[in-house]
Amino acid sequence: MDMGPEAQAFIVFSLGMLVFMGTGMNMGLALVLTGAGMAWVLDFFDTQLLAQNLVAGVDSFPLLAVPFFILAGELMNSGGISRRIIDMAQAWVGHIRGGLGYVAIGAAVLMASMSGSALADTAALATILLPMMRQQGYPMNTSAGLIASGGIIAPIIPPSMPFVIYGVTTNTSISALFVSGIVPGLMMGVGLIFAWRWVLRGIDLPDSRPALPLRERLHATRKAFWAMLMPLIIIGGMKSGVFTPTEAAVVAAFYALAVALFVHREMKVPEIYGVLVRAAKTTAIVMFLCAGAQVASYMITLADLPTVLTGWLGPLVENPRLLMAVMMVVLVLIGTALDLTPTILIFAPVMLPIAVKAGIDPVYFGLMFVLNGAIGLITPPVGTVLNVVAGVGRISMHSVIKGVNPFLLTYVFILALLVVFPQLVTMPVHWMR
Repeated sequence: MDMGPEAQAFIVFSLGMLVFMGTGMNMGLALVLTGAGMAWVLDFFDTQLLAQNLVAGVDSFPLLAVPFFILAGELMNSGGISRRIIDMAQAWVGHIRGGLGYVAIGAAVLMASMSGSALADTAALATILLPMMRQQGYPMNTSAGLIASGGIIAPIIPPSMPFVIYGVTTNTSISALFVSGIVPGLMMGVGLIFAWRWVLRGIDLPDSRPALPLRERLHATRKAFWAMLMPLIIIGGMKSGVFTPTEAAVVAAFYALAVALFVHREMKVPEIYGVLVRAAKTTAIVMFLCAGAQVASYMITLADLPTVLTGWLGPLVENPRLLMAVMMVVLVLIGTALDLTPTILIFAPVMLPIAVKAGIDPVYFGLMFVLNGAIGLITPPVGTVLNVVAGVGRISMHSVIKGVNPFLLTYVFILALLVVFPQLVTMPVHWMR
């Protein structure tokens, strides 16, 4: 059976990604090689064209937000901002049965409104809270699962690096995407509270410590004042038009640096070099992914694969909710195999035109897309966030996977609610506009 070059290109892309991922190759390099293979099959191979697409993948002003949000997260962790948020949450709810779990949830929501990085937030939460939970007799598998689940709120509540990448990739308003994540992000936090409370029924925990006096609670809150001010500055500045999302990332980084150096005074000037190196390494990984994805994305467009996918999903275009449900199932399956950033870079430009054709709001689709990818961060076999928690807490991956299941089911339920009631996302966006 003869196959056209488009079908051959699709096979090259699918098999190439599977083979390269199976060998553990860097994802950015795998995308470049699969893109080059597709170009060869399409008789469009040109090293100059590949180089141009590599540059085009990172030559974007909005993408400047990524390194600065990464830097802001590193400064928060090194400058004591993250710890003060956790201390404040512990002062208010630490005395409740299972209080450290509620502390983890509250801190995850607050930190999500500052850094936008699931990995940075998860690492900070796990480093501080897991030893405390182990010392107080909390089951480590459930505790690790809760912290991992709380960490993935960061890509949803603004400011969010995945929203920046999605907006640049699909030419969607980043400010609107930021607003779209507020209600779902809070729903995730509330959902974790109910899930943690349900999980606690079968756990024998030590007696709770006495509640702190109001004076000590207010003292912990005052110590976290500068940290709490950060999301207000970022969101307020974007809403009032003082700065763009990209400029907001710069403001966040410089604000975190100023607080760490001059307010908390927990960071010395020589330590800035180490923070910059860590942020640069993470930025290099993300940016190379963007560059490699641009090569693959260009060849996917050249092979007209979006039209092929539209033909497959064509009968569902008349039923937007059913189409959205099917797309979410597909994205969940993709999320188990790919990390969030490559999922956005590869599949968002392919799937968004189909959603728009069905009358689905592009901002709503973007929120659902990123939420699916975030859930993939705690879904085996890739489960990047699960690996972070397992490494920091020195817990087996099997235990973390077992502990995350109740919270994963909670997120799937929230995802279903958002499919049935898209107004939960679209109404705040329209109101903010």
